[in-house]
Amino acid sequence: MERRTFLRRGLAAGGGALIGPAVTRPAAAERRGTVRVVRTVEAASAGGHYTPNRAPLRPEPFLRLPPGSVRAGGWLRRQLDLQVEGLNGRMPEVSDYLVYETNGWVDPSKDGWEELPYWLRGFSDLALVTGDRRVRDEARRWIDGILAAQRPDGFFGPASLRTSLEGGPDFWPHMPVLDALRSYADATGDDRVVPFLTRYFAFQHAQPAAVFGRGWGAYRWGDTIDSVYWTYNRTGEAWLLDLVRTIHAGSADYVSGIPTWHNVNLAQGFREPLQYGVLAGDPALRAATYRDYDTVMNTYGRFPGGGFAGDENSRPYFTDPRQGFETCGFVEFMHSFELLTRITGDPVWADRCEEIAVNSLPAAFDPAQKGTHYITSANSIDLNDVAKTHGQFDNDFAMQAYKPGVHQYRCCPHNYGMGWPYYAEELWLATYDAGLAASMYAASEVTAKVGADGTAVTVTEETAYPFEETVTLRLSTPRPVEFPLYLRIPGWCDRPALRVNGEAMPLKATPPCYAVVSRLWRSGDRVELRLPMRAATRTWNRGATSVSYGPLTFSLEIEERWRRSGGTSSWPEYEVGAGSPWNYGLDGSSFDVRRRAATGNPFTRRGVPIELRAKGRRIPQWRADDENVVRPLQDGPARSDEPLETITLVPMGAARLRITTFPVIGHGPDAHTWVVPPVATASHLWSGDTTEALYDGVSPSSSGDQSIPRFTWWDHTGSLEWVQYDYDEPIAASATEVYWFDDTGQGQCRVPVSWRLLYRDGDAWRPVDAPSAYGTARDTYNRTTFTPVRSTGFRIEARLGSGVSGGILEWRMTS
Repeated sequence: MERRTFLRRGLAAGGGALIGPAVTRPAAAERRGTVRVVRTVEAASAGGHYTPNRAPLRPEPFLRLPPGSVRAGGWLRRQLDLQVEGLNGRMPEVSDYLVYETNGWVDPSKDGWEELPYWLRGFSDLALVTGDRRVRDEARRWIDGILAAQRPDGFFGPASLRTSLEGGPDFWPHMPVLDALRSYADATGDDRVVPFLTRYFAFQHAQPAAVFGRGWGAYRWGDTIDSVYWTYNRTGEAWLLDLVRTIHAGSADYVSGIPTWHNVNLAQGFREPLQYGVLAGDPALRAATYRDYDTVMNTYGRFPGGGFAGDENSRPYFTDPRQGFETCGFVEFMHSFELLTRITGDPVWADRCEEIAVNSLPAAFDPAQKGTHYITSANSIDLNDVAKTHGQFDNDFAMQAYKPGVHQYRCCPHNYGMGWPYYAEELWLATYDAGLAASMYAASEVTAKVGADGTAVTVTEETAYPFEETVTLRLSTPRPVEFPLYLRIPGWCDRPALRVNGEAMPLKATPPCYAVVSRLWRSGDRVELRLPMRAATRTWNRGATSVSYGPLTFSLEIEERWRRSGGTSSWPEYEVGAGSPWNYGLDGSSFDVRRRAATGNPFTRRGVPIELRAKGRRIPQWRADDENVVRPLQDGPARSDEPLETITLVPMGAARLRITTFPVIGHGPDAHTWVVPPVATASHLWSGDTTEALYDGVSPSSSGDQSIPRFTWWDHTGSLEWVQYDYDEPIAASATEVYWFDDTGQGQCRVPVSWRLLYRDGDAWRPVDAPSAYGTARDTYNRTTFTPVRSTGFRIEARLGSGVSGGILEWRMTS
């Protein structure tokens, strides 16, 4: 965002000399001010100009500014403008869940659930941060309708939700509506909202305790806790805190561990203990939220971009970067991180929000934001509209093509809208000590009250961060005012530099941390924060690596072939396929940084302003499976005899197709020769299982092991079934080992009544010669030897027992 500063000059009648009041130069110490570095910001008291916490709530170091206080510029404004004309900004044109006249949120006699709340939460804040008149008027229409439809007892929304969960209310879909109403009230001062929320919370407070442990809401109560605190801080009514205690008692237990592995539940719910701790004051509650985050990420977050292998539920052993994260998960994680930044004063949460925002979120949409997809992966080479059955995802519908998808994807197209508006709002925060905090960086302008008397100052931020390393702040104030300015130093930056009005300031920082500049600020003061960037690598599972430059993670540049697959000219649907090789490993750790003359959207191949050049070799054995999904990484370093090539890397957020977690090429005795797994097919496969379990190398603890991937023929019973391996080239085999799945006592799978092994002979399948016994023992590998044979295919044919099904946990072919 550009801002021009004009200086007034008085001209003497006789000649052009400057005239004006005498200027008294402030003392050196006053001019410089002081700089201190803090790892986290601890609120010494509940203060600031923006409704701090009332006792007994613990004071928070950072306070949210009213929406509209921050105006984004540069690339972030570009994303918001795309959203205005994209799916979120025009969702009522696409979604039949958003027909005003038939929507239960404005007419309780009609139907409705989470779709309108999800959409309105982002849409209303989009109106506030952009000022777009059309969006503002539409948001106001819905908010007026919701406020007018509240029942006398405080309940609002579709009447059917009063009794939809075991005869009691479903409180989950109300939670996003509360966020929209609060933002609207903070921005406009509308005095209808606080009484509306007070009546609604009184309705909740009157409910029996059992209702708080039901449905999606039980895993997401942190959202409501935040809204109850907001209301309490404005009314001081003590019973609201009793409601928080009831909510926490009914919440899924995030204090003792992980109560759910649903990715969106986790993205929203893991913060609940820390939020409750604002009231309860127990440090163990804060520790639980930090511990839950670490548990999730250390188990499933084994690739760059800030998300984790959620797709849509995290599953043991499915941790490869080809797994994905729901678009809902991205924006909910960001929202959680923003909230936690304010509560804790810990910059690590802002680092985490930024990582998702500039690396993962942009590729969840097509470049025009006309469509989104359900799942985004760090390693993804084909985005087609076909369900994946081999274990990449755990739903039986297609999740990767870009489309409006309001029925196929349903939640994500409605929910994604809060991502960029909230990010813009949270660039700047007020502080408990009447200061201002630059929490995240992007070109912007903020106007906020600071100092003892609440002087309104404007700070203009000039930067192309994260694509460049310098942030310049220019202050405009009606009079000199003293206040602290907090500047976040990201965890990736180890050599920050700070200048105030051109003068270098001492800055010894161990990031992540905050540099706090306290001084008497005057209009025209200029702050320059330099965050030097360098190319670096990070090691993940199986020895694979990712490449970053400052906050940006980089992906292999793959030629993207976009194909219109459906939709309309206004709302097209797209599949994206690869038009260039993708199976590269990195050979060396030297990277050449190159700037590109680019305009427009930097999260596109054409618009990206920076790229890296690296050395790599192709790994021929790393191939896509029969559904054109990149196969999981194998142990590294990987051996490759292919020619050394120069490859181009582009920011992850600009790559819809990407390899982001790279194998490392090895040259010594520790290098591993990767193998081409067989293509496994079967007569039948249960939708929750995968044929890849047959050869994933995960040894079972027993035949009833439910913690590992599996293959089953369920729900076929008493039938003759088969499963087979197909190879690119003939292999020699003289033995096979099978570990049968049998969940006696838990399900209806048993070892087969009998089985045999066949091999492909031309177009026919023939039994192997001279087999030893075909074993059906539980809890062990059943080994069968036979006369050696070379073939491109082997098949197990199994007779299932009467009334039961069967399956396999591991199947090996050996020579």
